[in-house]
Amino acid sequence: MTGHFIAFEGGEGTGKSTQARRLADRLGPRALFTFEPGDTPLGADVRRLLLDSPDLDITDRAEALLMAADRAQHVVEVIGPALVAGRTVITDRFAGSSIAYQGHGRQLPAAEVEQLSRWATDGLWPDLILLLEVSPRDAERRLARDKDRVESAGEAFHTRVHDGFLVQAMADPDRWAVVDGTRAEGDVADAIWELISIRFPDLA
Repeated sequence: MTGHFIAFEGGEGTGKSTQARRLADRLGPRALFTFEPGDTPLGADVRRLLLDSPDLDITDRAEALLMAADRAQHVVEVIGPALVAGRTVITDRFAGSSIAYQGHGRQLPAAEVEQLSRWATDGLWPDLILLLEVSPRDAERRLARDKDRVESAGEAFHTRVHDGFLVQAMADPDRWAVVDGTRAEGDVADAIWELISIRFPDLA
């Protein structure tokens, strides 16, 4: 693996998807933008089941396993080949989301969810994880659209998810960087670029 691997994490409405795409656009052909769940043919079916099937009764452990299956395929089909080719991979969500959502949010054992993701990815983990920090209440106000199955899980769930991201960031500060997502979009992008320039001088 010769390319850089950068993951954007955060709850719903934090702006992480926008910022991940902005960074990929800034890096141009050197970068590959991707996302979870859904950026493989298998992943698209998993995404439909997990997010767009509100009447389907999916147990919490089944949800965790489906996310891991999507991630395993994602690494083999998309992320791994790009890294081998020397490209910088920028993903909108990775294992940190499973630990936050299925671990903390669904209240499954977070360590077991993490181990499941490490097994699914054959140990591949991002070099840098950027957490867009926005309070659950502020994030909720940003969601001006119909909500999917996970977005509709309730305030208590999303508070646990928010806290789960912060727990991970505090436990691994060498890999995680917390970015204030409440600022203007351009200011957030500038802060992210400053972090990227320090961490990966070859990209600046």
